[in-house]
Parts: sequence; structure tokens; C-alpha cells
Amino acid sequence: MPDNPFLAIIGGSGLYSMSGLTDVDERHIVTPFGPPSDPVVVGTFQGQKIAFLARHGKGHRITPSEVNYRANIFALKILGVTHIVSISACGSLREDYAPGHIVVPDQLYDNTRGRERTFFGKGLVAHVGVADPFCAALSGQVYDAVKQTGATAHRGGAFITIEGPRFSTKAESQAFRSWGMSIIGMTTSPEAYLAREAEMHYAVMAHVTDYDVWHVSEAPVTVEMVIRILNQNTALAQQAIRALSAMPLGDEGCGCATALKDALITARERIPDETKRELAPLIGKYIN
Repeated sequence: MPDNPFLAIIGGSGLYSMSGLTDVDERHIVTPFGPPSDPVVVGTFQGQKIAFLARHGKGHRITPSEVNYRANIFALKILGVTHIVSISACGSLREDYAPGHIVVPDQLYDNTRGRERTFFGKGLVAHVGVADPFCAALSGQVYDAVKQTGATAHRGGAFITIEGPRFSTKAESQAFRSWGMSIIGMTTSPEAYLAREAEMHYAVMAHVTDYDVWHVSEAPVTVEMVIRILNQNTALAQQAIRALSAMPLGDEGCGCATALKDALITARERIPDETKRELAPLIGKYIN
């Protein structure tokens, strides 16, 4: 078995640890962007090496805006992770995506403000392509894994990320519906974009906890509502991860693993040595 993990799970609201891991080792990773949300827990699951990171920290002490997304993704990259599955709570903006259902989205809309969205800068410019922000190959496998649990699953949909930590107003929720958004959450942006810059395969297993605030016959979203549904779905998420870990994860020509190949635009002789050193885990195969 290789020393480095292959698959990483980023747990969102309600999922702060992962049962079933053996040979557990907590890794305290240092990154150029500061510390990640929590130590990365590395262990063996179903005979496979897996990493787990609690996005909000144990005890849910970090708001969506405070999450150090760059440090989280960079720490997983340093460990050798190639595939990431984000487990997230979300509100539904569609009648047919009901509380308790699982959505594996295929599109993303960033409605956040003030978050650090890129690893690049400090003398190195990169323009990475994110027309399709989630890995199609991994998303398909996540969907198949969820279906194996017997849960109601939906493949596809646009996931809008809002700043939070407050929930939406009714006017905002109706506007997002009119834009064609399917589900709403607070953490997928910029996480997905950073994973693409890091050339990692990234997919979301989104757990629908509520109808946001737009639904006239349903109660507006509350923390209690979110946690209740997530607690019910914790076992389901674990089952889906178990099914996924049994699959031979590959890239199937999705292009995620070469996302930086044509994205680095800065003249090589102009890139500061310090920037090269800091970003070596990301750019080392392209820039010495």
C-alpha cells in the first residue's frame, strides 16, 4: 500500500469525524497559507488509505467565511491526495430535490465576497479553466456509490455558494431560483476552484436539509432542521464512502490532473524563486 492517501473526504456540517478508520494518524500540516481547519486524519478504510478533514474544525468552530480553503486543499495536496469528495449540507431551490435527498451537482455559481480564491499571485499568474468545475468522472462514481445505499440521488444541478453565515432572505432565495440554481450552500466556492488549481479530482455529495426559505408550504430553514437531517444521513454518507472506496478511482480523461498545463502564463524567468518554492507541490512538474 502506498504511503500517501489517494482519496480524501472533506466533512462539512454534521460530519466532523469518520468512523471505520483504522491505523489512524493525525497529520499537522504546515502550508504557505497557514494551518488547515483541523489536523488531517489519515487512516485505512476498507483496505484503502483515506484522508479526512473536518472543514469547520471539530466542534464546528469555524464559519464558512473563516475556513482557510487554500490551506485545506494545499495540505491534502502535500499528503499526495488525488481525489476529494466534499460532503456538504445544502438547501434545495427545486421542488423535486427534497430534504433527505442527495445531489451530486455538475455546475457551480460563486456568490461569495472577499474569500481567497486562488493559490496564485506573488509574481505568478495562472488562469485555470473551470467551465465544468466538478470532476465528471469522480462525480459519476459518487452518484453510483450513493445509489448503492438506496438513497434518493440526483445527478446534476447548479450549486450556488453564498457568503453566509446567515441564511438567505426570501427575495434572495427567489432570485436564485429565477437564475436556474438548484441547490444552495456556503462552502463549495472557492473549494472546488482551488482543487482544480491543485489538479485534484473534486466532487460533491450534497445532502439536502431544507427548502431554503422560498417554499410557501414548508418552514424556513433553521440550524435545528439542518442538523436533524444531517444526523439522519450520517450513516448514509458512511455507506456511500464505503462503496466509493471499493471502486478503482481513476481520471478517465477528465483533464483535472493536467489543469495547470496550459494555465501558467507568466514568463518563467520572471517568477520569483520564493513563489516557486512555496508552490512547488502544485507547479513542480511544470516549473523547476
